[in-house]
Amino acid sequence: MASNAEKLYKIIDEDHFKKQDLFRTALTNPKSALEKICEIGEQLDIKVTKEEVVDYLSKIEDEHTKLWLIKVRGGL
Repeated sequence: MASNAEKLYKIIDEDHFKKQDLFRTALTNPKSALEKICEIGEQLDIKVTKEEVVDYLSKIEDEHTKLWLIKVRGGL
């Protein structure tokens, strides 16, 4: 069974504009992008926490996402 974070990621991943907007936000303010992901989840009635999102994203094989997660965690 897919987690809410996985369901939400798939929806965002399929929406080119939403995905690009999140990546642009993540470049300048990665924590704000994380909050935005949670807000999108609330709008779609897919409840997720920041920790669930970070945990799920850390498991996928996407180089851009991995770099963003490093920034969210305080690196770079």
